[in-house]
Parts: sequence; C-alpha cells; structure tokens
Amino acid sequence: MSTIRAFTAADAPACLAMFDGNVPRYFGAHERADFATYLQQPARAADYLVIESGGRVVACGGLAMDDALTAAFCWGMVDHTVHRQGLGRALAQARLQQARTCGARRVVLRTSQHTCDFYIGLGFGITRVVTDGHGPGLDAVDMQRVLSLG
Repeated sequence: MSTIRAFTAADAPACLAMFDGNVPRYFGAHERADFATYLQQPARAADYLVIESGGRVVACGGLAMDDALTAAFCWGMVDHTVHRQGLGRALAQARLQQARTCGARRVVLRTSQHTCDFYIGLGFGITRVVTDGHGPGLDAVDMQRVLSLG
C-alpha cells in the first residue's frame, strides 16, 4: 500500500536518488544541483509531496502558486523501477487537489516529450514546445490544465 505525505528533509537523499535514476531519459544531469537546492528550502514541508511504499519513497512532486489563480507542478518524478504502476497518476491527482485547495483555477507545468502524453491523459494541453529546451534531445513541453470549479 502507498501513502502520500508531506516531504521531510530526511526524504531528500531518496528524492535525489530517484532523480539520478531518471537521468538522462526524463531529466538532464545538469539539473541535479537545481533540484538539490530546491529540496533544501524550508517551504518544501508545505508544498512538496512524496509517495511512500514498502518503507521507501517511490515518487515525489511539488506545487507552487505562480499567482492567486495559477499553480505550477514542480519537480515531479517516479522511481524508474516502479514506472507504469499508477504512482505518477496518484501524485498528479494529489497535486491537482492541492491546487484546488489553494484556490487555483489553472495548473501549468513544463515537462518533456517523454511524459507529455501522460499529462494529456490527465486533461492537460500543450501550450508550447521548445526543441532541446532541457538539453540535447530533451524538449521542453509547456502544458496547462484549467481546473473545474468545485
């Protein structure tokens, strides 16, 4: 059974290992330092979630409010050894609910060509594609989803 909970500083090594396991297909190695810095911020306890299963962190992802009505998904990932088991969907749904709770009416994200179809399946639409935007062979795909009221 999986549990979605708030991130704690003790989760950082597991999140960084998860990041490393998703390089180079989903992240560029050059992004690791930015992710490590992101995890060190005190706000992570309030805006970053992890999924724990069998005593280990298997997914993580955050939500930031860009403005009063727009939330952004940040640094979402699933351990590469457990892809395609519904963890990404559960994490995305939890963050969408978190966005609604914060009063957001729109959620934006930047992903790659490798995961944009996953987000399309969750109701997101593509707003822009930047070829090699995350590095060679890793396009930056901007997406958004309008949240329904209620």
